[in-house]
Amino acid sequence: MTTLKERLKESRKKAGKTQAEVAEAVKMSQPAYQALESGKNQKSSFLPAIAKFLGVDAYWLQTGNGEDQRKPQHMNFVPPIDLTPNESPRQTPVLSWVQAGDFSYVLSSDLSSAIDWIPYDSRAGANGFALIVKGASMEPDFKADEFIYINPTYQIDELNTGALVVMACNGDSEATFKKLISEDGDYYLQPLNPNWRPQLMLLDHTCRLVGKVVGKYTRY
Repeated sequence: MTTLKERLKESRKKAGKTQAEVAEAVKMSQPAYQALESGKNQKSSFLPAIAKFLGVDAYWLQTGNGEDQRKPQHMNFVPPIDLTPNESPRQTPVLSWVQAGDFSYVLSSDLSSAIDWIPYDSRAGANGFALIVKGASMEPDFKADEFIYINPTYQIDELNTGALVVMACNGDSEATFKKLISEDGDYYLQPLNPNWRPQLMLLDHTCRLVGKVVGKYTRY
């Protein structure tokens, strides 16, 4: 089986792109991309976006399994409403919390399993998606049944204390939405609701960043 760096380099060369062009297209730093292609880094939340830009299957790029399918991704992203020529056709898919916890694999499909669609928010980026808020842990800022926009292209070391994030940890069947706390090299999750327990959850090596919350949308 090939390594990630081999798959990245092969895909980039087939696409006729430079490292700088790939990094710029997915909005990551060139050193961060070089770390992936050199093998210094084996994981990145940018990989789905890189796969889309290079025209390869995201699951294959990340795992080496499946096929290197050089074809346009998300061919079935069709908004469930009829749009007039004066309206923007761009929509954001709404996923379930289970799908969000396994987002790298969901993105490699056509997302036809999206449970809803809402207006596009450019802050979420080209690979952005949305979730429906559950429970009261993030009240009063975020209430149940509101939508939150997620940008999945961030790395956790790019975020500061106070950033709102969606995380997934091994053993959990769903992702979780909380405020990120960074302290002395450790990361914690904290609810916005002061009455919610626990108030702090230490993140360990099994946890990964699904994305940064960049906005919300409410239906009336």
